[in-house]
Amino acid sequence: MVRFLLARPIAVFMTFMALMVFAFIVLRTLPISLLPPIDVPQIVVKVNYPNASPEAIEQNVLSPIREGLITLNGLEEMDSKAGSEVGTIRLTFDYSTQMELAYIDVNEKIDRLTNSLPEDLGRPEVIRINTSDIPVARVQVVPKENVDEVEVSLLAENVLKKRIEQLPGVSLVDINGKKERIITVEPDEQALAALGMTQQQVISAIQSGNSELPGISVKDGQFRYYLRLATRVDSPSDIETLPVAAPSGAIIPLGRLAKVTYESKEMLGYHLFGAKEALVITVHKQASAKMNELIPELKTALELFKTDYPQVDFELTQDQSNLLNAAISNLQTSLLFGGIFAFAVLFLFMKDYRLPLIIGVSLPSSLLISFLIFYFFDISINIISLSGLALGIGMLIDNAIIVLDNITRKRESGLGLFDACVEGVEEVMGALISSVLTTLAVFVPLVFLSGISGALFFDQAVAVAAILSVSLAVAFILLPMLYFLFFSKSKKVDDGKEGPFFSRILDLYEFGYRKITANRKLAISIFAILIPLGLLISQVLKTEGLPEIEKLDATLEVDWNEPISALENRERVIQLMKTLEGDFSQAEADVGVRQFLLFDGENSIQQSLLYLLFPTVEEKEAAIVKLEEFVSSTYPQAAFTLGDAPNAFDQLFNSAMPYYEVRWKDLTAKEPVPEEKMDPWLSQFPTQEWERGPGLQKEASVVFTLRADRLATYQIPVNTIQEQLSKLFGSFTITDIRRFGEITPIRLKEPEDRFEDLLRNTRVYASDSTSYILGEFVDFRYEDHYKYVTADKGGIYQSALVTAADPDEQASEFFSWGQDKNLGIAIVGQYFKDRENIQQLIGILLISVLLLYFILAAQFESFVQPLIVVFTLPLGIGGAFLVLWLAGSSLNVMSAIGLVVMLGIMVNDAILKIDTINRLRLVYVESDEINAEQALEMALHRAGQIRLKPILMTSITTILALIPIIFSSGLGADLQRPLVEAVIGGLTIGTLTALYFVPLAYWFFVPKSKLKQS
Repeated sequence: MVRFLLARPIAVFMTFMALMVFAFIVLRTLPISLLPPIDVPQIVVKVNYPNASPEAIEQNVLSPIREGLITLNGLEEMDSKAGSEVGTIRLTFDYSTQMELAYIDVNEKIDRLTNSLPEDLGRPEVIRINTSDIPVARVQVVPKENVDEVEVSLLAENVLKKRIEQLPGVSLVDINGKKERIITVEPDEQALAALGMTQQQVISAIQSGNSELPGISVKDGQFRYYLRLATRVDSPSDIETLPVAAPSGAIIPLGRLAKVTYESKEMLGYHLFGAKEALVITVHKQASAKMNELIPELKTALELFKTDYPQVDFELTQDQSNLLNAAISNLQTSLLFGGIFAFAVLFLFMKDYRLPLIIGVSLPSSLLISFLIFYFFDISINIISLSGLALGIGMLIDNAIIVLDNITRKRESGLGLFDACVEGVEEVMGALISSVLTTLAVFVPLVFLSGISGALFFDQAVAVAAILSVSLAVAFILLPMLYFLFFSKSKKVDDGKEGPFFSRILDLYEFGYRKITANRKLAISIFAILIPLGLLISQVLKTEGLPEIEKLDATLEVDWNEPISALENRERVIQLMKTLEGDFSQAEADVGVRQFLLFDGENSIQQSLLYLLFPTVEEKEAAIVKLEEFVSSTYPQAAFTLGDAPNAFDQLFNSAMPYYEVRWKDLTAKEPVPEEKMDPWLSQFPTQEWERGPGLQKEASVVFTLRADRLATYQIPVNTIQEQLSKLFGSFTITDIRRFGEITPIRLKEPEDRFEDLLRNTRVYASDSTSYILGEFVDFRYEDHYKYVTADKGGIYQSALVTAADPDEQASEFFSWGQDKNLGIAIVGQYFKDRENIQQLIGILLISVLLLYFILAAQFESFVQPLIVVFTLPLGIGGAFLVLWLAGSSLNVMSAIGLVVMLGIMVNDAILKIDTINRLRLVYVESDEINAEQALEMALHRAGQIRLKPILMTSITTILALIPIIFSSGLGADLQRPLVEAVIGGLTIGTLTALYFVPLAYWFFVPKSKLKQS
């Protein structure tokens, strides 16, 4: 095949040119994003029910919804949580479920359930979770001094949102911190009492003045006209002119009986930028959009906004494209330095400037053609696929060096240029195909990991497969053609001698080889000790998901655990900012309930999220300590999490599931176990290392009890008292003004007095118009009650979060504790998911090793020789672990990728060395004067000399290309540093040991008997 193609250089050249042109066109259409668009198999149903208790939300709303959704296809888990005024149901599906259909199914079932839900409840929100839902940036909209905040909210909702949505690549724009305008009516109780009137008369007058005719029409001859009442109100002044009839018969304007004004609706949550109230607009990109094009467009739009809307300040924060830009710049740096160092190393080793030029042409062409495969597999350019390309580049350089070195060696042995190109490629073809297949054998099975990990590995596996398959095509077809073209006019005949630089290295290798062969048993014993020792270093390395990135931002998530208002919550957060004033360069906070459509977390008035950006890491760490001390001492009841701000990766991998949760259900009743019964039981809980789960957390509350005996005595209906209480303490809506989709509620103004004073000062009227004090019919008491009601598929449960180091060892005690109290026990948590993932990973790695063994056994036609390749791997891994340990790094995702890169190169070298030994044995054993043992000795020695140059060239080129990252700073360098340390450690220590280990292991483990002649 190589001979056929090499005889047609123009056809080969044009084919590669066509592929590169198509690849260039495709590259411009490929979407660029931070992460691949992964459907997380979760749907969240959110409910907002003002003035409802957790028990009321669970019983009237969440329970019917759960019963309606239990039959969903592919549903694995269902968890709900009812709090004050809010409730959420989190549905988790099997990973094979089509989430588009599941989302439609959930919405259909919710629509069917609407009639069985309370009338005053808004439609539950259904949120589908996807990686593209993570916002790419946040736009801060800050009103200037004396600017109406409601007007700014309308500007954001009606203008800014629509202008940003029109930007190419934007899928959704979400807003938090909006303020709404309402009309409040504050009755003058003294004026009403003097005229013998009640609040109800004022309310009835407003309702009558804003009534509509329900589709009435009149006929006039051949025409029909639809009627509308002209008495509708539009503004507070219209309401104040409405007539109210007094008992005396006098008609009094409503403005004399009540104060009617425009006000901002009471906020359940706020957004702060610095200490100022603001709005935040989160921008979400389309899956097919290019992030690096979207962000500049957004920045340009913000500059226009600053000119068009001078009453508002704009700021862009939390730009997620920084991570992607870091990955792209790292790839560019690797390519640039890789090219420079490859040129220098090849020139030093090979004494000819044309060979580095050939690699300089093949490297970018391989990368470019790889993007064609991205297009056909519908893969975007993201951090995961880019890391796959980075993995493949090391192998790509390795393959190119091996082919070029072998062709050069064939020329030096006296073959003509054309034959040297053909035989040089054909000789290493089998070994290179095997090395690529062994690398794919490691990657492809990882696609079958369940969960997000498997979905992420798909992109990486395709990227690696793309660049490796393209690198083989380039190595077998393009490289020999370029070599032939570059050297066809060269009249200089190689003398076959090595340059002075490589000659010295060869002498050093020979010296080491003689020492090893003189003491083979001692050497193999040392290697036998080094292999487990290297692997044992992993025990002292700390493990984490992503490497510690030098982040300049931090977040504080706090739950005050007190029944405070959103206003008090806001004041506390501003106080926190003032504590750190001057320490941070930027601060923003989401206080209380968040208005985001796509917010799938817990919404509570008592919670806040504070984001802080600092100038330096040192200032950040000092501020975190200061903030932690302040919150702990000032608000001892508060539960808070303080640490690095999560990036897109953290948000993706963070699980809402507790680590180890013991759940129990009362088998005798479908409700939580009462506190007086629960607290003594918890004192007998089998471990002391536990925290209260959501269903056990308590908060203070006020309980009203109606005095039925007095109501009966004074003949006052119960609904009269209930209605009066809802007017006093609830958001009592009199009516709504509706104009072209815009709704302005008219509400009774909520008094700001303490509730005890309101009960003492408010009067209710019996049927005979006699008035009584409301407090006479209502008793109240303070008591702690459960803050949340939690439930799953099986109904209401309560739980304890076990924090012990090995929580599962007491599992049997948890079950027996529950049985004694007639409780049904279930144990769930991330602990079990992690164990399942580790078992899966071990199984997949075993399959990978088996595949690797099968491929090599087929290549070498031997059951023993593949084991030599397998045993070289721990030497490289040990070297990588040693450098990671010395550098103070951890074992994480990036260092694991580095290990795979390094092992790919080491496996390549080991395969080629064994392949060369086998070929040389066949040559030497044909001579009658040489016995099998001498032939083996000569083959081992000569193969070491032949393979030394490509092994060193590959290792040195890769190491030198990566060294600049170690001395770089910034987000990208922090992310890549563990990868670089793993590769350098493996290729320095691993390569040096493997140079001598392969011939040594071959000597001991491969039979020395004379080879059979075919």
